Amino acid sequence: MSKLRDSAKGQNCMVRLWCCNHNPETTVLAHYRMKGDGIGKKPNDMRAAFACSACHDEIDGRTHKTNMTRREILLDFAEGVFRTQDWWRDNGY
Repeated sequence: MSKLRDSAKGQNCMVRLWCCNHNPETTVLAHYRMKGDGIGKKPNDMRAAFACSACHDEIDGRTHKTNMTRREILLDFAEGVFRTQDWWRDNGY
C-alpha cells in the first residue's frame, strides 16, 4: 500500500457530499477516474481524495439517493481531490 493511501486512515472526508457520514473511521482514498482510465486499474494516487464510506459509495455509483447529477457529484469529488492535495502539501507528503 502506498504512503498516500495510508494517509487516508482516520482522516476527515474531503469530498463532503450531501450523504457524508463524517466518520473518519470509514475514510479511504477514493480515486478519481477519467475517460480512458482502464477498468481494474486504479489511477495514480495523486488523483484521489479522502472519502468516507458514504461519499465513496455515492461516487462509485453503489448508491444514488440524491437529485444531484453525475456531473455535480464529480465536481464535488474533484474539489475533494484538491482539498486532499492541499492536506498532503501542508503535512509534508
